[in-house]
Amino acid sequence: MTLQAHTIKLKDYTPPAYLVTQIDLDFDLYDSHTLVRSTLQVHRNPLVPPKTTLLLHGEKLTLKHIKLNKKDLDPKNYQVNSTTLSLFNPPETFTLSIETEIKPHENTELEGLYQSNGLFCTQCEAEGFRKITYFPDRPDVMSRFTTTIRANKTQFPVLLSNGNKTQSGDLANERHFVTWEDPFSKPCYLFALVAGDLSVLKDHYITQSQRRIALEIYVASHDIDKCQHAMDSLKNAMRWDEETFGLEYDLDNYLIVAVSDFNMGAMENKGLNVFNTKYVLADHQTATDNDYEGVESVIAHEYFHNWTGNRVTCRDWFQLSLKEGLTVFRDQQFSADMSQKAVKRIQDVNILRNAQFSEDAGPMSHPIQPQSYVSINNFYTVTVYNKGAEVVRMIHTLLGIEGFRKGMDLYFQRHDSQAVTTEEFVAAMEDANDYDLKQFRLWYTQSGTPIVQVDSHYDATTQLFTLTFRQHTPATADQTEKQPLLIPMNMTLLDPQGQTLPQSTRTLVLQEAEESFTFKNLPVEPTPSLLRNFSAPIKLQQDHDLDKLTFLFSHDDDPFNRWDAGQQLFSQTILQNMMTPEAGADNFSQLSQAVLHTLQHPSLDKSLIAQALTLPSENYLSEQLPFDALTSVDAQLIHQTRQQLLAQLATALKTPLFDLYSKLNSRLQSTTDTTTTRGLRKLKNLCLSYLMTLKDDDITTLAYQQFEQSNNMTDTITALGLLANTPCPQRSMALDSFYQKWQHEALVVDKWFGVQATSRLPDTLTRVKRLLQHEAFDINNPNKLRSLISTFCFANPALFHAKDGSGYQFLTQQILDIDNRNPHMAARLASAFNRWKKYTPDNQEKIHTQLEIIGNTENLSKDTTEIISRSLQSA
Repeated sequence: MTLQAHTIKLKDYTPPAYLVTQIDLDFDLYDSHTLVRSTLQVHRNPLVPPKTTLLLHGEKLTLKHIKLNKKDLDPKNYQVNSTTLSLFNPPETFTLSIETEIKPHENTELEGLYQSNGLFCTQCEAEGFRKITYFPDRPDVMSRFTTTIRANKTQFPVLLSNGNKTQSGDLANERHFVTWEDPFSKPCYLFALVAGDLSVLKDHYITQSQRRIALEIYVASHDIDKCQHAMDSLKNAMRWDEETFGLEYDLDNYLIVAVSDFNMGAMENKGLNVFNTKYVLADHQTATDNDYEGVESVIAHEYFHNWTGNRVTCRDWFQLSLKEGLTVFRDQQFSADMSQKAVKRIQDVNILRNAQFSEDAGPMSHPIQPQSYVSINNFYTVTVYNKGAEVVRMIHTLLGIEGFRKGMDLYFQRHDSQAVTTEEFVAAMEDANDYDLKQFRLWYTQSGTPIVQVDSHYDATTQLFTLTFRQHTPATADQTEKQPLLIPMNMTLLDPQGQTLPQSTRTLVLQEAEESFTFKNLPVEPTPSLLRNFSAPIKLQQDHDLDKLTFLFSHDDDPFNRWDAGQQLFSQTILQNMMTPEAGADNFSQLSQAVLHTLQHPSLDKSLIAQALTLPSENYLSEQLPFDALTSVDAQLIHQTRQQLLAQLATALKTPLFDLYSKLNSRLQSTTDTTTTRGLRKLKNLCLSYLMTLKDDDITTLAYQQFEQSNNMTDTITALGLLANTPCPQRSMALDSFYQKWQHEALVVDKWFGVQATSRLPDTLTRVKRLLQHEAFDINNPNKLRSLISTFCFANPALFHAKDGSGYQFLTQQILDIDNRNPHMAARLASAFNRWKKYTPDNQEKIHTQLEIIGNTENLSKDTTEIISRSLQSA
């Protein structure tokens, strides 16, 4: 079976035939429809020949009128089909006026202009603007926008768009209007419109040049008291960007709107950012510590896009990482400066290892600059975003803080108000620093996760220590031939006491398939600490035995490497127990002592301890299996073995775990909420999660007491999640009382769905199916889909990969149902099947059957078609 879909290729890029310097938009919003009038100032691009046809994109539009230079256009001079409007032989320069009708209330795809919960909202990235009006919907057509919105004043008192407000007033029939003008040229994907009955939190920010910026966050009235953290995060981000990169905000106001129905996390539309409520609303009763960190990070990310994405945007969608990878790097740096740097770095790497490394090894493998796509929606990936950020971080490592800043300054100087390529970004870094990044460019075009093997040799006679590195990148679904990459390797050498040897801390630059580095005058054999702070997105293979890993876990002064040594200890133990259970017993005593040493360490940050003692996820473990020994992944065996190790450690360390839990719980009663407090809570809850594996009634009672007595959502939801995983009377009591208390808080109900979807109890899938019919579940709301369906399929591998194939059948049913409503979300769900070839033959057969069922479905969206077809091609 072959699924047909049109493929767009980078090599086929051609510049736009016509440019639009100005677009005036006029919206008349009604309950049953919306009229959109657009007036475009158009001129031919000098790069293309005269009389070239003008192609405008448009989908699901009803064309009402079209005029050229204020005269009705003769039908023989244009042609309309389901996706385009073509104008034949247009003049060199002209005004084009178009009126279309759309039906936002019928738009369940949540792209273009849609209506939900009494609110009009837009989402135009990547190709949503074509569902509003006919336009050359591509990022290299940059225009100045003026937008007038008309609507009923009672229903829609708030009318927002990009730029600065220039006019407003009342109209007949209880309607009113507002006009917005954006003085900066932008591509149409950055257009935004919001209309509704919203409350606003107002503040201001004084820039370094003493300009006063009005800051406004718009939300539903019952959520207005949950916006202060978002406002504080915004002001911190504005200050940080000025101090770190010299970048000052450029409009008179900065607006944020939080909406409950949104496919993305947020969108950086110029001057009017539209956010998923998940990344704006936070107070200590309804939001966890992780939620607070998420709000801070995403608020900053979208603000930073004002320069890295808006003022300088991408020429085409193959350059998506130009703005996203760079901006993720910037928000990671900001978040690290706002919190505990080491923990933030570990969290960022965890996302890469758990999600992106798997993507690199699967059928959707692609470089951070893809060479082709069917649906661009499918390339908003961890590769483009998170690996893209790691590639930018490597440039930062190679050039240093000052060199990177020089490169950024030159980048903005050269390309402000332009749509550019990743090549031009790298060129600015090169030219500003006189640094050759020719080989480094391969990171943009070569897919896959490089593997670097390290061998060491010490000669006591000559006192020479040699490190030999061998790099290779395995073939991927999209590329077979790979070249050696330029890899920055941060390192140091440790003496037997764990102290750094003088002059050994440096950045090695790997460039060849194999190369060696020698260190002189070392009287004793050192232990290398390599890839410090995870200086490159690679898999580092070292032949470290248990003793060496334990040494690094106890002594390495690089927090990332200390954590990573612990992760290797845990992983080796779990995988060894899976293959030869009797062999692992001899090493358990050493492992438990290393865990105890870390647990009771007097000077380590509490967040870092909690991170260090969190076992690798089941998904990560499935990627670590040595396929020469085990030919396939048994998700149930991985889960059982991981749980057994947790229970063994909890049994061996029950007293210190319980004592530390009690001590931290008592200390937190009188501690205000700070970054330190979050670390204390994280470690306290880690202790409780270990103890709950003992299936001890007293511990279960302790968890229920925490659930009942908690004064913050972090402790509450942790206890609820642990109880949801435990077959005990308190389980139902806690789940029922939680919902009764929080049923009117949508984001909290999402957490309630999530803890049930991640439960490893045998009846979980039955419960998930029942929850699909729950009064609080809405199949059209992306947050609900993510909290229940996605959570089960992506975060509960043991039950999703059940031997009977029930998890696969469930997912197929959901994909086919959702694809008709929201292709973007259906395709995201379909990616849960991507790594199907790594599971047991029986599981593979069952997944393949479901892939064919989906692939044979008529009228499947191009988003889902691409995911399914590439998965089937990997067979």
